[in-house]
Amino acid sequence: MKKNDGGPAFPVDAPNDPCIVKNPGMSLRDYFAGQALAGLMANQVPYPTFNLIASKAYKAADSMIEEREK
Repeated sequence: MKKNDGGPAFPVDAPNDPCIVKNPGMSLRDYFAGQALAGLMANQVPYPTFNLIASKAYKAADSMIEEREK
């Protein structure tokens, strides 16, 4: 089963402008995780590994997507 990534966060589609390339953008899940990661890093709580911080950021992102779907 594929994890719900929330769809594109910042898609670009300008069919009338040949200079702009269609780009689906990052997923909403990645955007949410990046925002959560910034908060976790700024919190100054010592984490034993960066993998643990990244895992917590994606868990927060998944929770935000789940709440958004309600």
